[in-house]
Amino acid sequence: MTLAVRTLYANVFLLDTPDGRLLVDAGALPYAWQFAQIVRAFSPSALLVTHAHVDHAGGAFVAARLGVPVLAHPLEHAQLSGQVHDLPYPAGRPWVGALVSRVHPKVAPGRLHAVHPGERVHGWEVVGLPGHTDGQIGLRRGGVLIAADAVVGGADGAHLPRAAYNRDHVQAGQTLQAIAGMDLQQVWPGHGGPLRPEQIRARAGRDVAGAT
Repeated sequence: MTLAVRTLYANVFLLDTPDGRLLVDAGALPYAWQFAQIVRAFSPSALLVTHAHVDHAGGAFVAARLGVPVLAHPLEHAQLSGQVHDLPYPAGRPWVGALVSRVHPKVAPGRLHAVHPGERVHGWEVVGLPGHTDGQIGLRRGGVLIAADAVVGGADGAHLPRAAYNRDHVQAGQTLQAIAGMDLQQVWPGHGGPLRPEQIRARAGRDVAGAT
């Protein structure tokens, strides 16, 4: 099994496993042409979208149009398909976020497939990571966790996304604490480079409810 990462504003993961090839997240819309190149070259059997925010799902429509099934938690489907437009960017201006969501191409409902925590996709376990969004998920295999925006990597360690960007900031803190309690060797965030378990534990040991 190999794991490669491309940064298309958010991290995009290319997982090559004995069971098949899996893409995780699709980057932001301005990088859609690059994502299309990745899809064609990598030939994944599926794309898993960790959550429906446009910096992670901006290119998902590309995969769908190329015939790649799009996997996501059911709570993210309405946003991915354009039935709702609930985007917390920019902070404090929901009408702008709704407009940003509306101008993004969406995934046809027929291309969306549900995955749930506890299921396995190509040997990776789907892990529920709610808080940033209600249906955010990640993937775990061995000592590696792909954590989406449950944590953000920075030069000074691990952080939570800003409270304004989390659907439930308290729950986001609880999810970070749950990650800190996992037996891991490496955590890959949705933004930034890989984090060590001790960096996660250091962040979770703070007052996460007020973290930014």
